Amino acid sequence: MLRPSPAPAPALRSVLAALGSPSAVREPRTPALRAAQGPLSPELPLPVHVLGVPDIAEPAGPPSHTRLAGWRFLIRNGERAIAAADTVLTPDGWTFSHFFEGPYVAATERALMQAEALGTPYQPRLLSVPGLYMLTLWLHTDTEADGATTVPAPADLLVPLSPAPPGIAANRPHRVTDLLPVIGMRLTPPPLLGSAATA
Repeated sequence: MLRPSPAPAPALRSVLAALGSPSAVREPRTPALRAAQGPLSPELPLPVHVLGVPDIAEPAGPPSHTRLAGWRFLIRNGERAIAAADTVLTPDGWTFSHFFEGPYVAATERALMQAEALGTPYQPRLLSVPGLYMLTLWLHTDTEADGATTVPAPADLLVPLSPAPPGIAANRPHRVTDLLPVIGMRLTPPPLLGSAATA
């Protein structure tokens, strides 16, 4: 049972305006939007958080902070999502950034349906790990939280979206306390030869 946090109204308005702009919809990277028949609607807004190298929790430590980078809307045409729209925060407020397609659109929709079937209330978010080219559905246990809050709870789940990095199982939930240390090890560079760590 998913309880999404409401997106900022200016973010939604900016996406609706972009959908009404022929030049934005007809970008070369969005052939599905160009070919779509019937109405396009932005749905399932998800806050996108970014996890960087300094933010990774040590295996024995608590989950760390993330950074809110934007809001993503799935663009639905009929029965399925065919693209997504990202918005970013500027000095003038939330504004449309770009449309895009690709495997993460279908993977996000699939993960949301799987999460809905879990029967546990969660607030859905996205957690991006740019250093691993990895995107996960973040299922936050505090369903009343502001979507901008940045601290994962130990009971939160992360569902790596396909394609996931080698050795990390996609499309299945992992506890934050299990997956963040693995991600941290992947992102931490090995010690230099001859350093104190290897002496």
